[in-house]
Amino acid sequence: MSENLENQIENAAHAEEEQDINILKKDRLDKLAALREGGCDPFTVTKYDVTGHAAEFKAQYEAKEAEILAACGDDEEKKAAELEKLNENTVRIAGRIMSWRDMGKANFIDVRDASDRIQVYVRSNDIGADLFKEFKKKWDIGDIIGVEGFVFRTRKGEISIHANKIELLSKSLLPLPEKWHGLKDTDTRYRQRYLDLIINPEVKDTFVKRSKIIASIRRYLDDQGFMEVETPMLVSNAGGAAARPFETHYNALDEEVKLRISLELYLKRLIVGGLERVYEIGRVFRNEGVDTRHNPEFTLMELYQAYTDYYGMMDLTENMFRHVAQEVCGTTCVPYGEYMIDLGKPFERLTMIDAVKKYSGVDFSNITTLEEARKIADEKGVEYEERHKRGDILNLFFEAFVEEHLIQPTFIMDHPIEISPLTKKKPDAPDYVERFELFITGREMCNAYSELNDPIDQRERFKAQEEALSQGDEEANRTDEDFLRALEIGMPPTGGIGYGIDRLVMLLTNSASIRDVLLFPTMKSLPANSGRQAKDDEEE
Repeated sequence: MSENLENQIENAAHAEEEQDINILKKDRLDKLAALREGGCDPFTVTKYDVTGHAAEFKAQYEAKEAEILAACGDDEEKKAAELEKLNENTVRIAGRIMSWRDMGKANFIDVRDASDRIQVYVRSNDIGADLFKEFKKKWDIGDIIGVEGFVFRTRKGEISIHANKIELLSKSLLPLPEKWHGLKDTDTRYRQRYLDLIINPEVKDTFVKRSKIIASIRRYLDDQGFMEVETPMLVSNAGGAAARPFETHYNALDEEVKLRISLELYLKRLIVGGLERVYEIGRVFRNEGVDTRHNPEFTLMELYQAYTDYYGMMDLTENMFRHVAQEVCGTTCVPYGEYMIDLGKPFERLTMIDAVKKYSGVDFSNITTLEEARKIADEKGVEYEERHKRGDILNLFFEAFVEEHLIQPTFIMDHPIEISPLTKKKPDAPDYVERFELFITGREMCNAYSELNDPIDQRERFKAQEEALSQGDEEANRTDEDFLRALEIGMPPTGGIGYGIDRLVMLLTNSASIRDVLLFPTMKSLPANSGRQAKDDEEE
């Protein structure tokens, strides 16, 4: 089948789907008009007082029922009488109608609130014939309603609410995806996250866990004496990482500014100012591609601690990951894809040279010149650019041969100076720096340094970055004079680290793509007035 014919079939199917939706929407608009004519406009409702949520009502009923059964033993008459007393307790919930079974003068609907779904038994004799008629003719799946009644167990054994009163709180004008087909198209799920959360309850669980992960991190750091701060998002010089920034114009100042790519340089200024332990959790923006690990807008956490080094950052990181996993997941062994990741064991520590030697067989400790590095790269099929130096080629070997093997938690230490412009040199090996990256499931989870606090050395590093920029490296840092001024005032020995929060959430929720842990991931804009889904180019 030709691509053109496939497109024609797809377009025809889409047009038919749009037509069906428009017919259903018109039907619901007619129902809304009829409700309003009858003096019932759901959009004028401003509040509905609930007494709890579905999950807790079901749990409470089960607990009370168990108590009664245990207390009454074989006395069936007493048991029935005690269970009947449970009907005296009135509950009120609010949620969305997810399914509907019409049994004539009695209907069963499933209502989902923030906690769970619960079956609701609606009978004409209980709510009144007029309201029941309106309920059946003018309410729909997807409508948001309030229910007042008592909790009971049906003959089939399902804990439900027997409704005494119901109220329409909001009218759904568009149908939900068909129950059995569900909402599986990832493009639609990411664009219309509201539908994804309604139809796929496990998606909500991921974001509930994300919130708990961040809260757990904050508690841990607060207990360690760290102070949470906020620094600017709009900056004149976007430094602190190797990334291309987004640029915009600040009208009030008539000045070109950038969205931050990192939190580093402002947080270090605070260390200079005497705040010895600081951290920030916030969005950063990098003008790069979209794939399963990257989103141009993502959540980064950076922290800085005076009077420690990168070994102190390793210890903090290992302890924090272990703490968060235990607190949020209830275990330090977490599944990820086909692997079981053990955060309870001591994390492995390897230098970058040793890791490259282990997985490629090439020992860069014996490669001392750029010519030798280029020669071995040519032999091993590792591509490099003219501007790349020996340290850059070592890093290219690491990316080509090592990363994919680092499944269990592994600290990769002692990077070449060429790729670490803000890091303190190793005193006994000045071509390398006191830096580490943590890898889990073949992915970088964080990046840490013994921070460079020598303003003279830092100026030389910025100079080298400016040269790389002039040679076409759009991710190179520019010289930040105010940051250099801060270093000249004096910064104590400091350890610093940056964590990709989204990747940690991916790990602890067993999510394959970063888009699965971002409520609203970056997507290509749809054409104006079009319901078509524009597929993004995503590199797997």
